[in-house]
Amino acid sequence: MNALSRREEETLLKTTKARALKECDPVVKEFAECASGRTISVAWACKDKLKVVQECMIQFTGPEPMEKVRKEYLRLRNQQRVE
Repeated sequence: MNALSRREEETLLKTTKARALKECDPVVKEFAECASGRTISVAWACKDKLKVVQECMIQFTGPEPMEKVRKEYLRLRNQQRVE
């Protein structure tokens, strides 16, 4: 079976997002510092920092990286079933 259940998909996404946040921690902190104490002005004052955070996160959670994660998970799951 080469399909993921909804639970497996959600777990993979959650795990991948957590890894992305860990890997992108320095840029997330920069954005958080910029946004601290702001309300509406965060939209334009921290726009560049938000873009950097989004670019970093997409490296791990974009369509291509997520497909690699799914394939690796399926490979490991199938390998366990064989053994």
